[in-house]
Amino acid sequence: MEPVEIRRPEVSTSSTTGWGLWEVFVRSSRGLSHVHAGSLHAPDAAMALRNARDLYTRRNEGVSIWVVPADAIAASDPDSKGSFFESPQGKDYRHATYYTKSEGVKHL
Repeated sequence: MEPVEIRRPEVSTSSTTGWGLWEVFVRSSRGLSHVHAGSLHAPDAAMALRNARDLYTRRNEGVSIWVVPADAIAASDPDSKGSFFESPQGKDYRHATYYTKSEGVKHL
């Protein structure tokens, strides 16, 4: 497998306030995953949480909010998805398509 370059998003801070960029993830109800809702600027995590609550859950549509500094998120390059997500050589057994169904097994 070839080495993959990890890209970090450019983080902008307001030159007058120094507030960092935060990514907001909201979970709409228990049992569901958090979903990216948007971005906002805030000086710290506590203010980012309050601002995210006010911006992204106005109609009580959320039960949980995550805020993450944008510069803490690392992303893979979409152009190298083939080499990044393919199975390492000799490790095909990790995928269900490697196995065949046995004739004598009725519950699969």
